Amino acid sequence: MYQFPDDVRVSRGIWEKVAQTAVKGAAYDSRERQPHPKCWTDTRVVLLNRIYGLLDDREKSRLIWLHGTAGVGKSAVAFTVAERMRGLKVTEQIQTNIEKRLAGTFFFSRKHTKRCTTGYFFATFIYQLAINFPSIRGDVIKAIHEDPALLDPDRSLQDQMEALFLRPLRRLRLRLLDCAPLAFIVDALDECMSKTEAADLISALSQALHAPDLPVVHILLTSRSEAHIREAMQEEEARLPIIEIPANMPAEGVVTTISLDAIDVDDDIFFFLLHSLKKLQNRHNFPLPTEGELERLASRAGRRFIVASTMMKFIDDGYNDPRDRLQLMLELTSTLLPGTEVYKLYDCILSTCADPQRAYMHLSVVAALADPLPVSQISELLGPGQGRDVEITLSQLRCVMEVPTDSSLPVNIHHSSLRDYVSNPSNCSLPQVQYLTHPHHLLAHSSLRLMMHDIPESTALLDALLELKKHTQAGEPHNQCLKDFLTFIVEPPDPLQVLMGLLWLRGDRRPGMTSWLETLDGRAWSRTQGGRCWLATQDKSWALGYLLRVPPSPGQLKILLQDQGGPGTKPVPVPLPLERWSRQGEWLETLGERECETWSGPGVETRSGPAWVQTPDGQEWLSTMHGRYWLETQSGEKWLGTQSGEQWLVSQSGHEWLLTKSGREWLQTQSGEQWLGTQSGEQWLESQSGHEWLLTKSGRGWLETQSGRDWLQMPNGQAWQSTLAASVWVTLVEVSSTLEAINEYTIVSNSPLPPAFQVIQQCKSLPDFLTFPVVLALRPQHHSSDSKPAIPQGRRFPPDMRIFDAMQAFVSFANEAQDRSRQTSEALKYACQHWAFHLSRTKKSCNNLHYIFKSFWDHLLLSWLERQWCLNGLQSCLVILSEGEKLAKDLLHAPDSSQTSV
Repeated sequence: MYQFPDDVRVSRGIWEKVAQTAVKGAAYDSRERQPHPKCWTDTRVVLLNRIYGLLDDREKSRLIWLHGTAGVGKSAVAFTVAERMRGLKVTEQIQTNIEKRLAGTFFFSRKHTKRCTTGYFFATFIYQLAINFPSIRGDVIKAIHEDPALLDPDRSLQDQMEALFLRPLRRLRLRLLDCAPLAFIVDALDECMSKTEAADLISALSQALHAPDLPVVHILLTSRSEAHIREAMQEEEARLPIIEIPANMPAEGVVTTISLDAIDVDDDIFFFLLHSLKKLQNRHNFPLPTEGELERLASRAGRRFIVASTMMKFIDDGYNDPRDRLQLMLELTSTLLPGTEVYKLYDCILSTCADPQRAYMHLSVVAALADPLPVSQISELLGPGQGRDVEITLSQLRCVMEVPTDSSLPVNIHHSSLRDYVSNPSNCSLPQVQYLTHPHHLLAHSSLRLMMHDIPESTALLDALLELKKHTQAGEPHNQCLKDFLTFIVEPPDPLQVLMGLLWLRGDRRPGMTSWLETLDGRAWSRTQGGRCWLATQDKSWALGYLLRVPPSPGQLKILLQDQGGPGTKPVPVPLPLERWSRQGEWLETLGERECETWSGPGVETRSGPAWVQTPDGQEWLSTMHGRYWLETQSGEKWLGTQSGEQWLVSQSGHEWLLTKSGREWLQTQSGEQWLGTQSGEQWLESQSGHEWLLTKSGRGWLETQSGRDWLQMPNGQAWQSTLAASVWVTLVEVSSTLEAINEYTIVSNSPLPPAFQVIQQCKSLPDFLTFPVVLALRPQHHSSDSKPAIPQGRRFPPDMRIFDAMQAFVSFANEAQDRSRQTSEALKYACQHWAFHLSRTKKSCNNLHYIFKSFWDHLLLSWLERQWCLNGLQSCLVILSEGEKLAKDLLHAPDSSQTSV
């Protein structure tokens, strides 16, 4: 069995990293895609049955390509098919089976940065597949542990496919024998911004379906019939025959194509219009159009459902007389060129607005947004000029976009054809729109202007870092100390607590720092092998006094008294120095007498064997040194598997033993893992002792086993993940991944470095005992119930360690920065996150944009970094800065920069 490492960043954090990388908005039913397009009842029946028949084929895997022009209903078909597959089980033979035939979906979208690339494709697929089939999670975690760069969106698609798709699917081959095939749905591949990426994905998926030892799986892929996609399909055709459907021959190839443009859907559109108009008649005194008029409307739609759907939204907008709107639709020319029907419809809709030019501008802005925004935030982002009357204007365009009545909800366009329409002013026949500013230029300018206005120029972040660094000698990071710290932290981490713990681990244990040992983290450390060894080297009076002040469990005290010989040695009895204690001695007396009696007494083997252990006296004896030593023997392990042993394990004495070194080691054995799956084991996992064990090295190791992963999926396991203690690990994984990103970041800039890059340089040069608390202090507060890092009150630090005063000052600065970031409007948050995205899509000849960008880059970049760090984390900042450096070099005509690693 694969053994996962104990490092929490590898073991506990891998699955969370997969979940964070997977694009939730790419799922077919995500909220991000609402309103979901769906085939109307009794429409597309022939087409859907044809697809269902192909998906039910158990003989060989298929890549089914459904293509057609914009608006013919490809996404509606994809959603409908996905919904049906989601409702079907892999097999009906096992009543408890919950695995669905829908194995994964990825709906591409140009307006979302993670859905317009194939970089997150296989990570999203494998996340969904592993949710459906938990048994393959171990393979996913193993693959990423062996090669952490697999989740990098820039990683080779072939490498990702092999490790994150083929390898887990091969593990399901035997599981899926005689089962209905799995189905993957990929929608709108033409929305992938890179033509090369799209072609490579087609090739990869086709190769995947030919890979040996896979279960039968089918992939439904929809797209427009773009040249680069068709060429990629034709390349596959040269290698594998493509069968057109319908065709008077059996479909023998792996790639099957279905052209929606070749399917007569006039009857379906006629039925859709008739059904919709009847519903309108029921609500209003509205005369139905004649059959001839309905046929004319269906003809105007040009076999494109999006046109018919938009027509109905325009007619039934709830604000105008539907009879007048219907007449406008009937007057549309019948000599439209193929593919232009929807553009002419959009022209007609714009012409009904009070100000068509402003309506077009606002429409183009909504279509160009990287992430949707509410109306009020769009207005704030655009400013008092272009943002004037946004709500009034967009309300006139409800037939082509979703404008919620709740002002806090974002505006969304109904269909990607609208984005095509506004991408080039020549698509619009209205003369007044030809000279409007390009939407990305407008949004880049607005984002920079808003940040210049609302973010004050400041060097506070750099000043705070420099002041902090003054009080330490920066050296190479001691990563092992950091790893050791991650193995036992149990308290909600705050920067000063982390600083003290890391300094303690590095060996800096000056007078006054012993107060750290009395914290929960210090207690946890004292239970580790390193902590016990350190305590064993101290004066016994001091060590026992410390343990009594904490206070410890009896098991922890015994560990200290027994582990004198170092790792791998047998326990050696040590007399209890009871005479040194008064009231504390009374507390130890009973335990001490029992120990003294049993240390010199006979073992269990002379007392009728394991049967004696089941008696009350025997179970009392188990709490002694010899009893616990016996539990490590083969006889003891065997007894623990009996009913009496299981009952003892859930007793107080058993709870204490499970937290000892011997108990933790037993839990890692096969017997221990089996016990954790029993009712007694599950009860113990719900207890405080069980929660404490889950945070130990052995507990986290168990969570990565199949038994542990299964438990995490159960209600008790899910409840534990929501506890504060478990959330600590999520925070630490985030901080650790940020430290990795800092160390990997390469600054490309002229010397001297701008202040923002000086901050990154300083973070890279800080030792781990400072970098960790610095990142912790400024981390986004998304995953913590704490509003901001806490500053311990009344704690006395060593007078000669000014580093604590500097860190306390840094935490105060971080609290203020967090407060400022939380008060940021959604429009400013959008500008901070997406200014580089819009700037990269503007024409490079815009001098006015260059001027404001240069002012932002020279004066506000550091303030932006501080704000964005608190909003979305430093990793997000580094990604945007990488793009910003390229833009600064190109747009500002900077001299060639040399690449400098710092």
